[in-house]
Amino acid sequence: MENEISSLDELQQLIADKPAILAYFYNDNCAPCKSLRPKIIEMKEAHFPALELHFINSDKREIPSHFGVYDNPTLLVFFDRKEYIRVSKYVSTMQLGEQIQRYYNMIFN
Repeated sequence: MENEISSLDELQQLIADKPAILAYFYNDNCAPCKSLRPKIIEMKEAHFPALELHFINSDKREIPSHFGVYDNPTLLVFFDRKEYIRVSKYVSTMQLGEQIQRYYNMIFN
């Protein structure tokens, strides 16, 4: 998969280096993960081009456990190295977009 994170160090480096990261934790056996993915990609491309989207398979247990992620899907949004948004399970893309917009405008506008 494109933008797949394979190690904790890789994700931590991205968070340290980039102004805005959306980390999408998923599992291959998770139906909501599969149905939500294209909606998140579309939202990011349409409204948040500077937000980097990266995918983490929760089977790589070191990464989700480090971030306290125990449900799929879970989305973490980082701005300037700090986690600002965390949503899990039943994710409303409209509500998520509104939350992201607030911080995104402060960073990029």
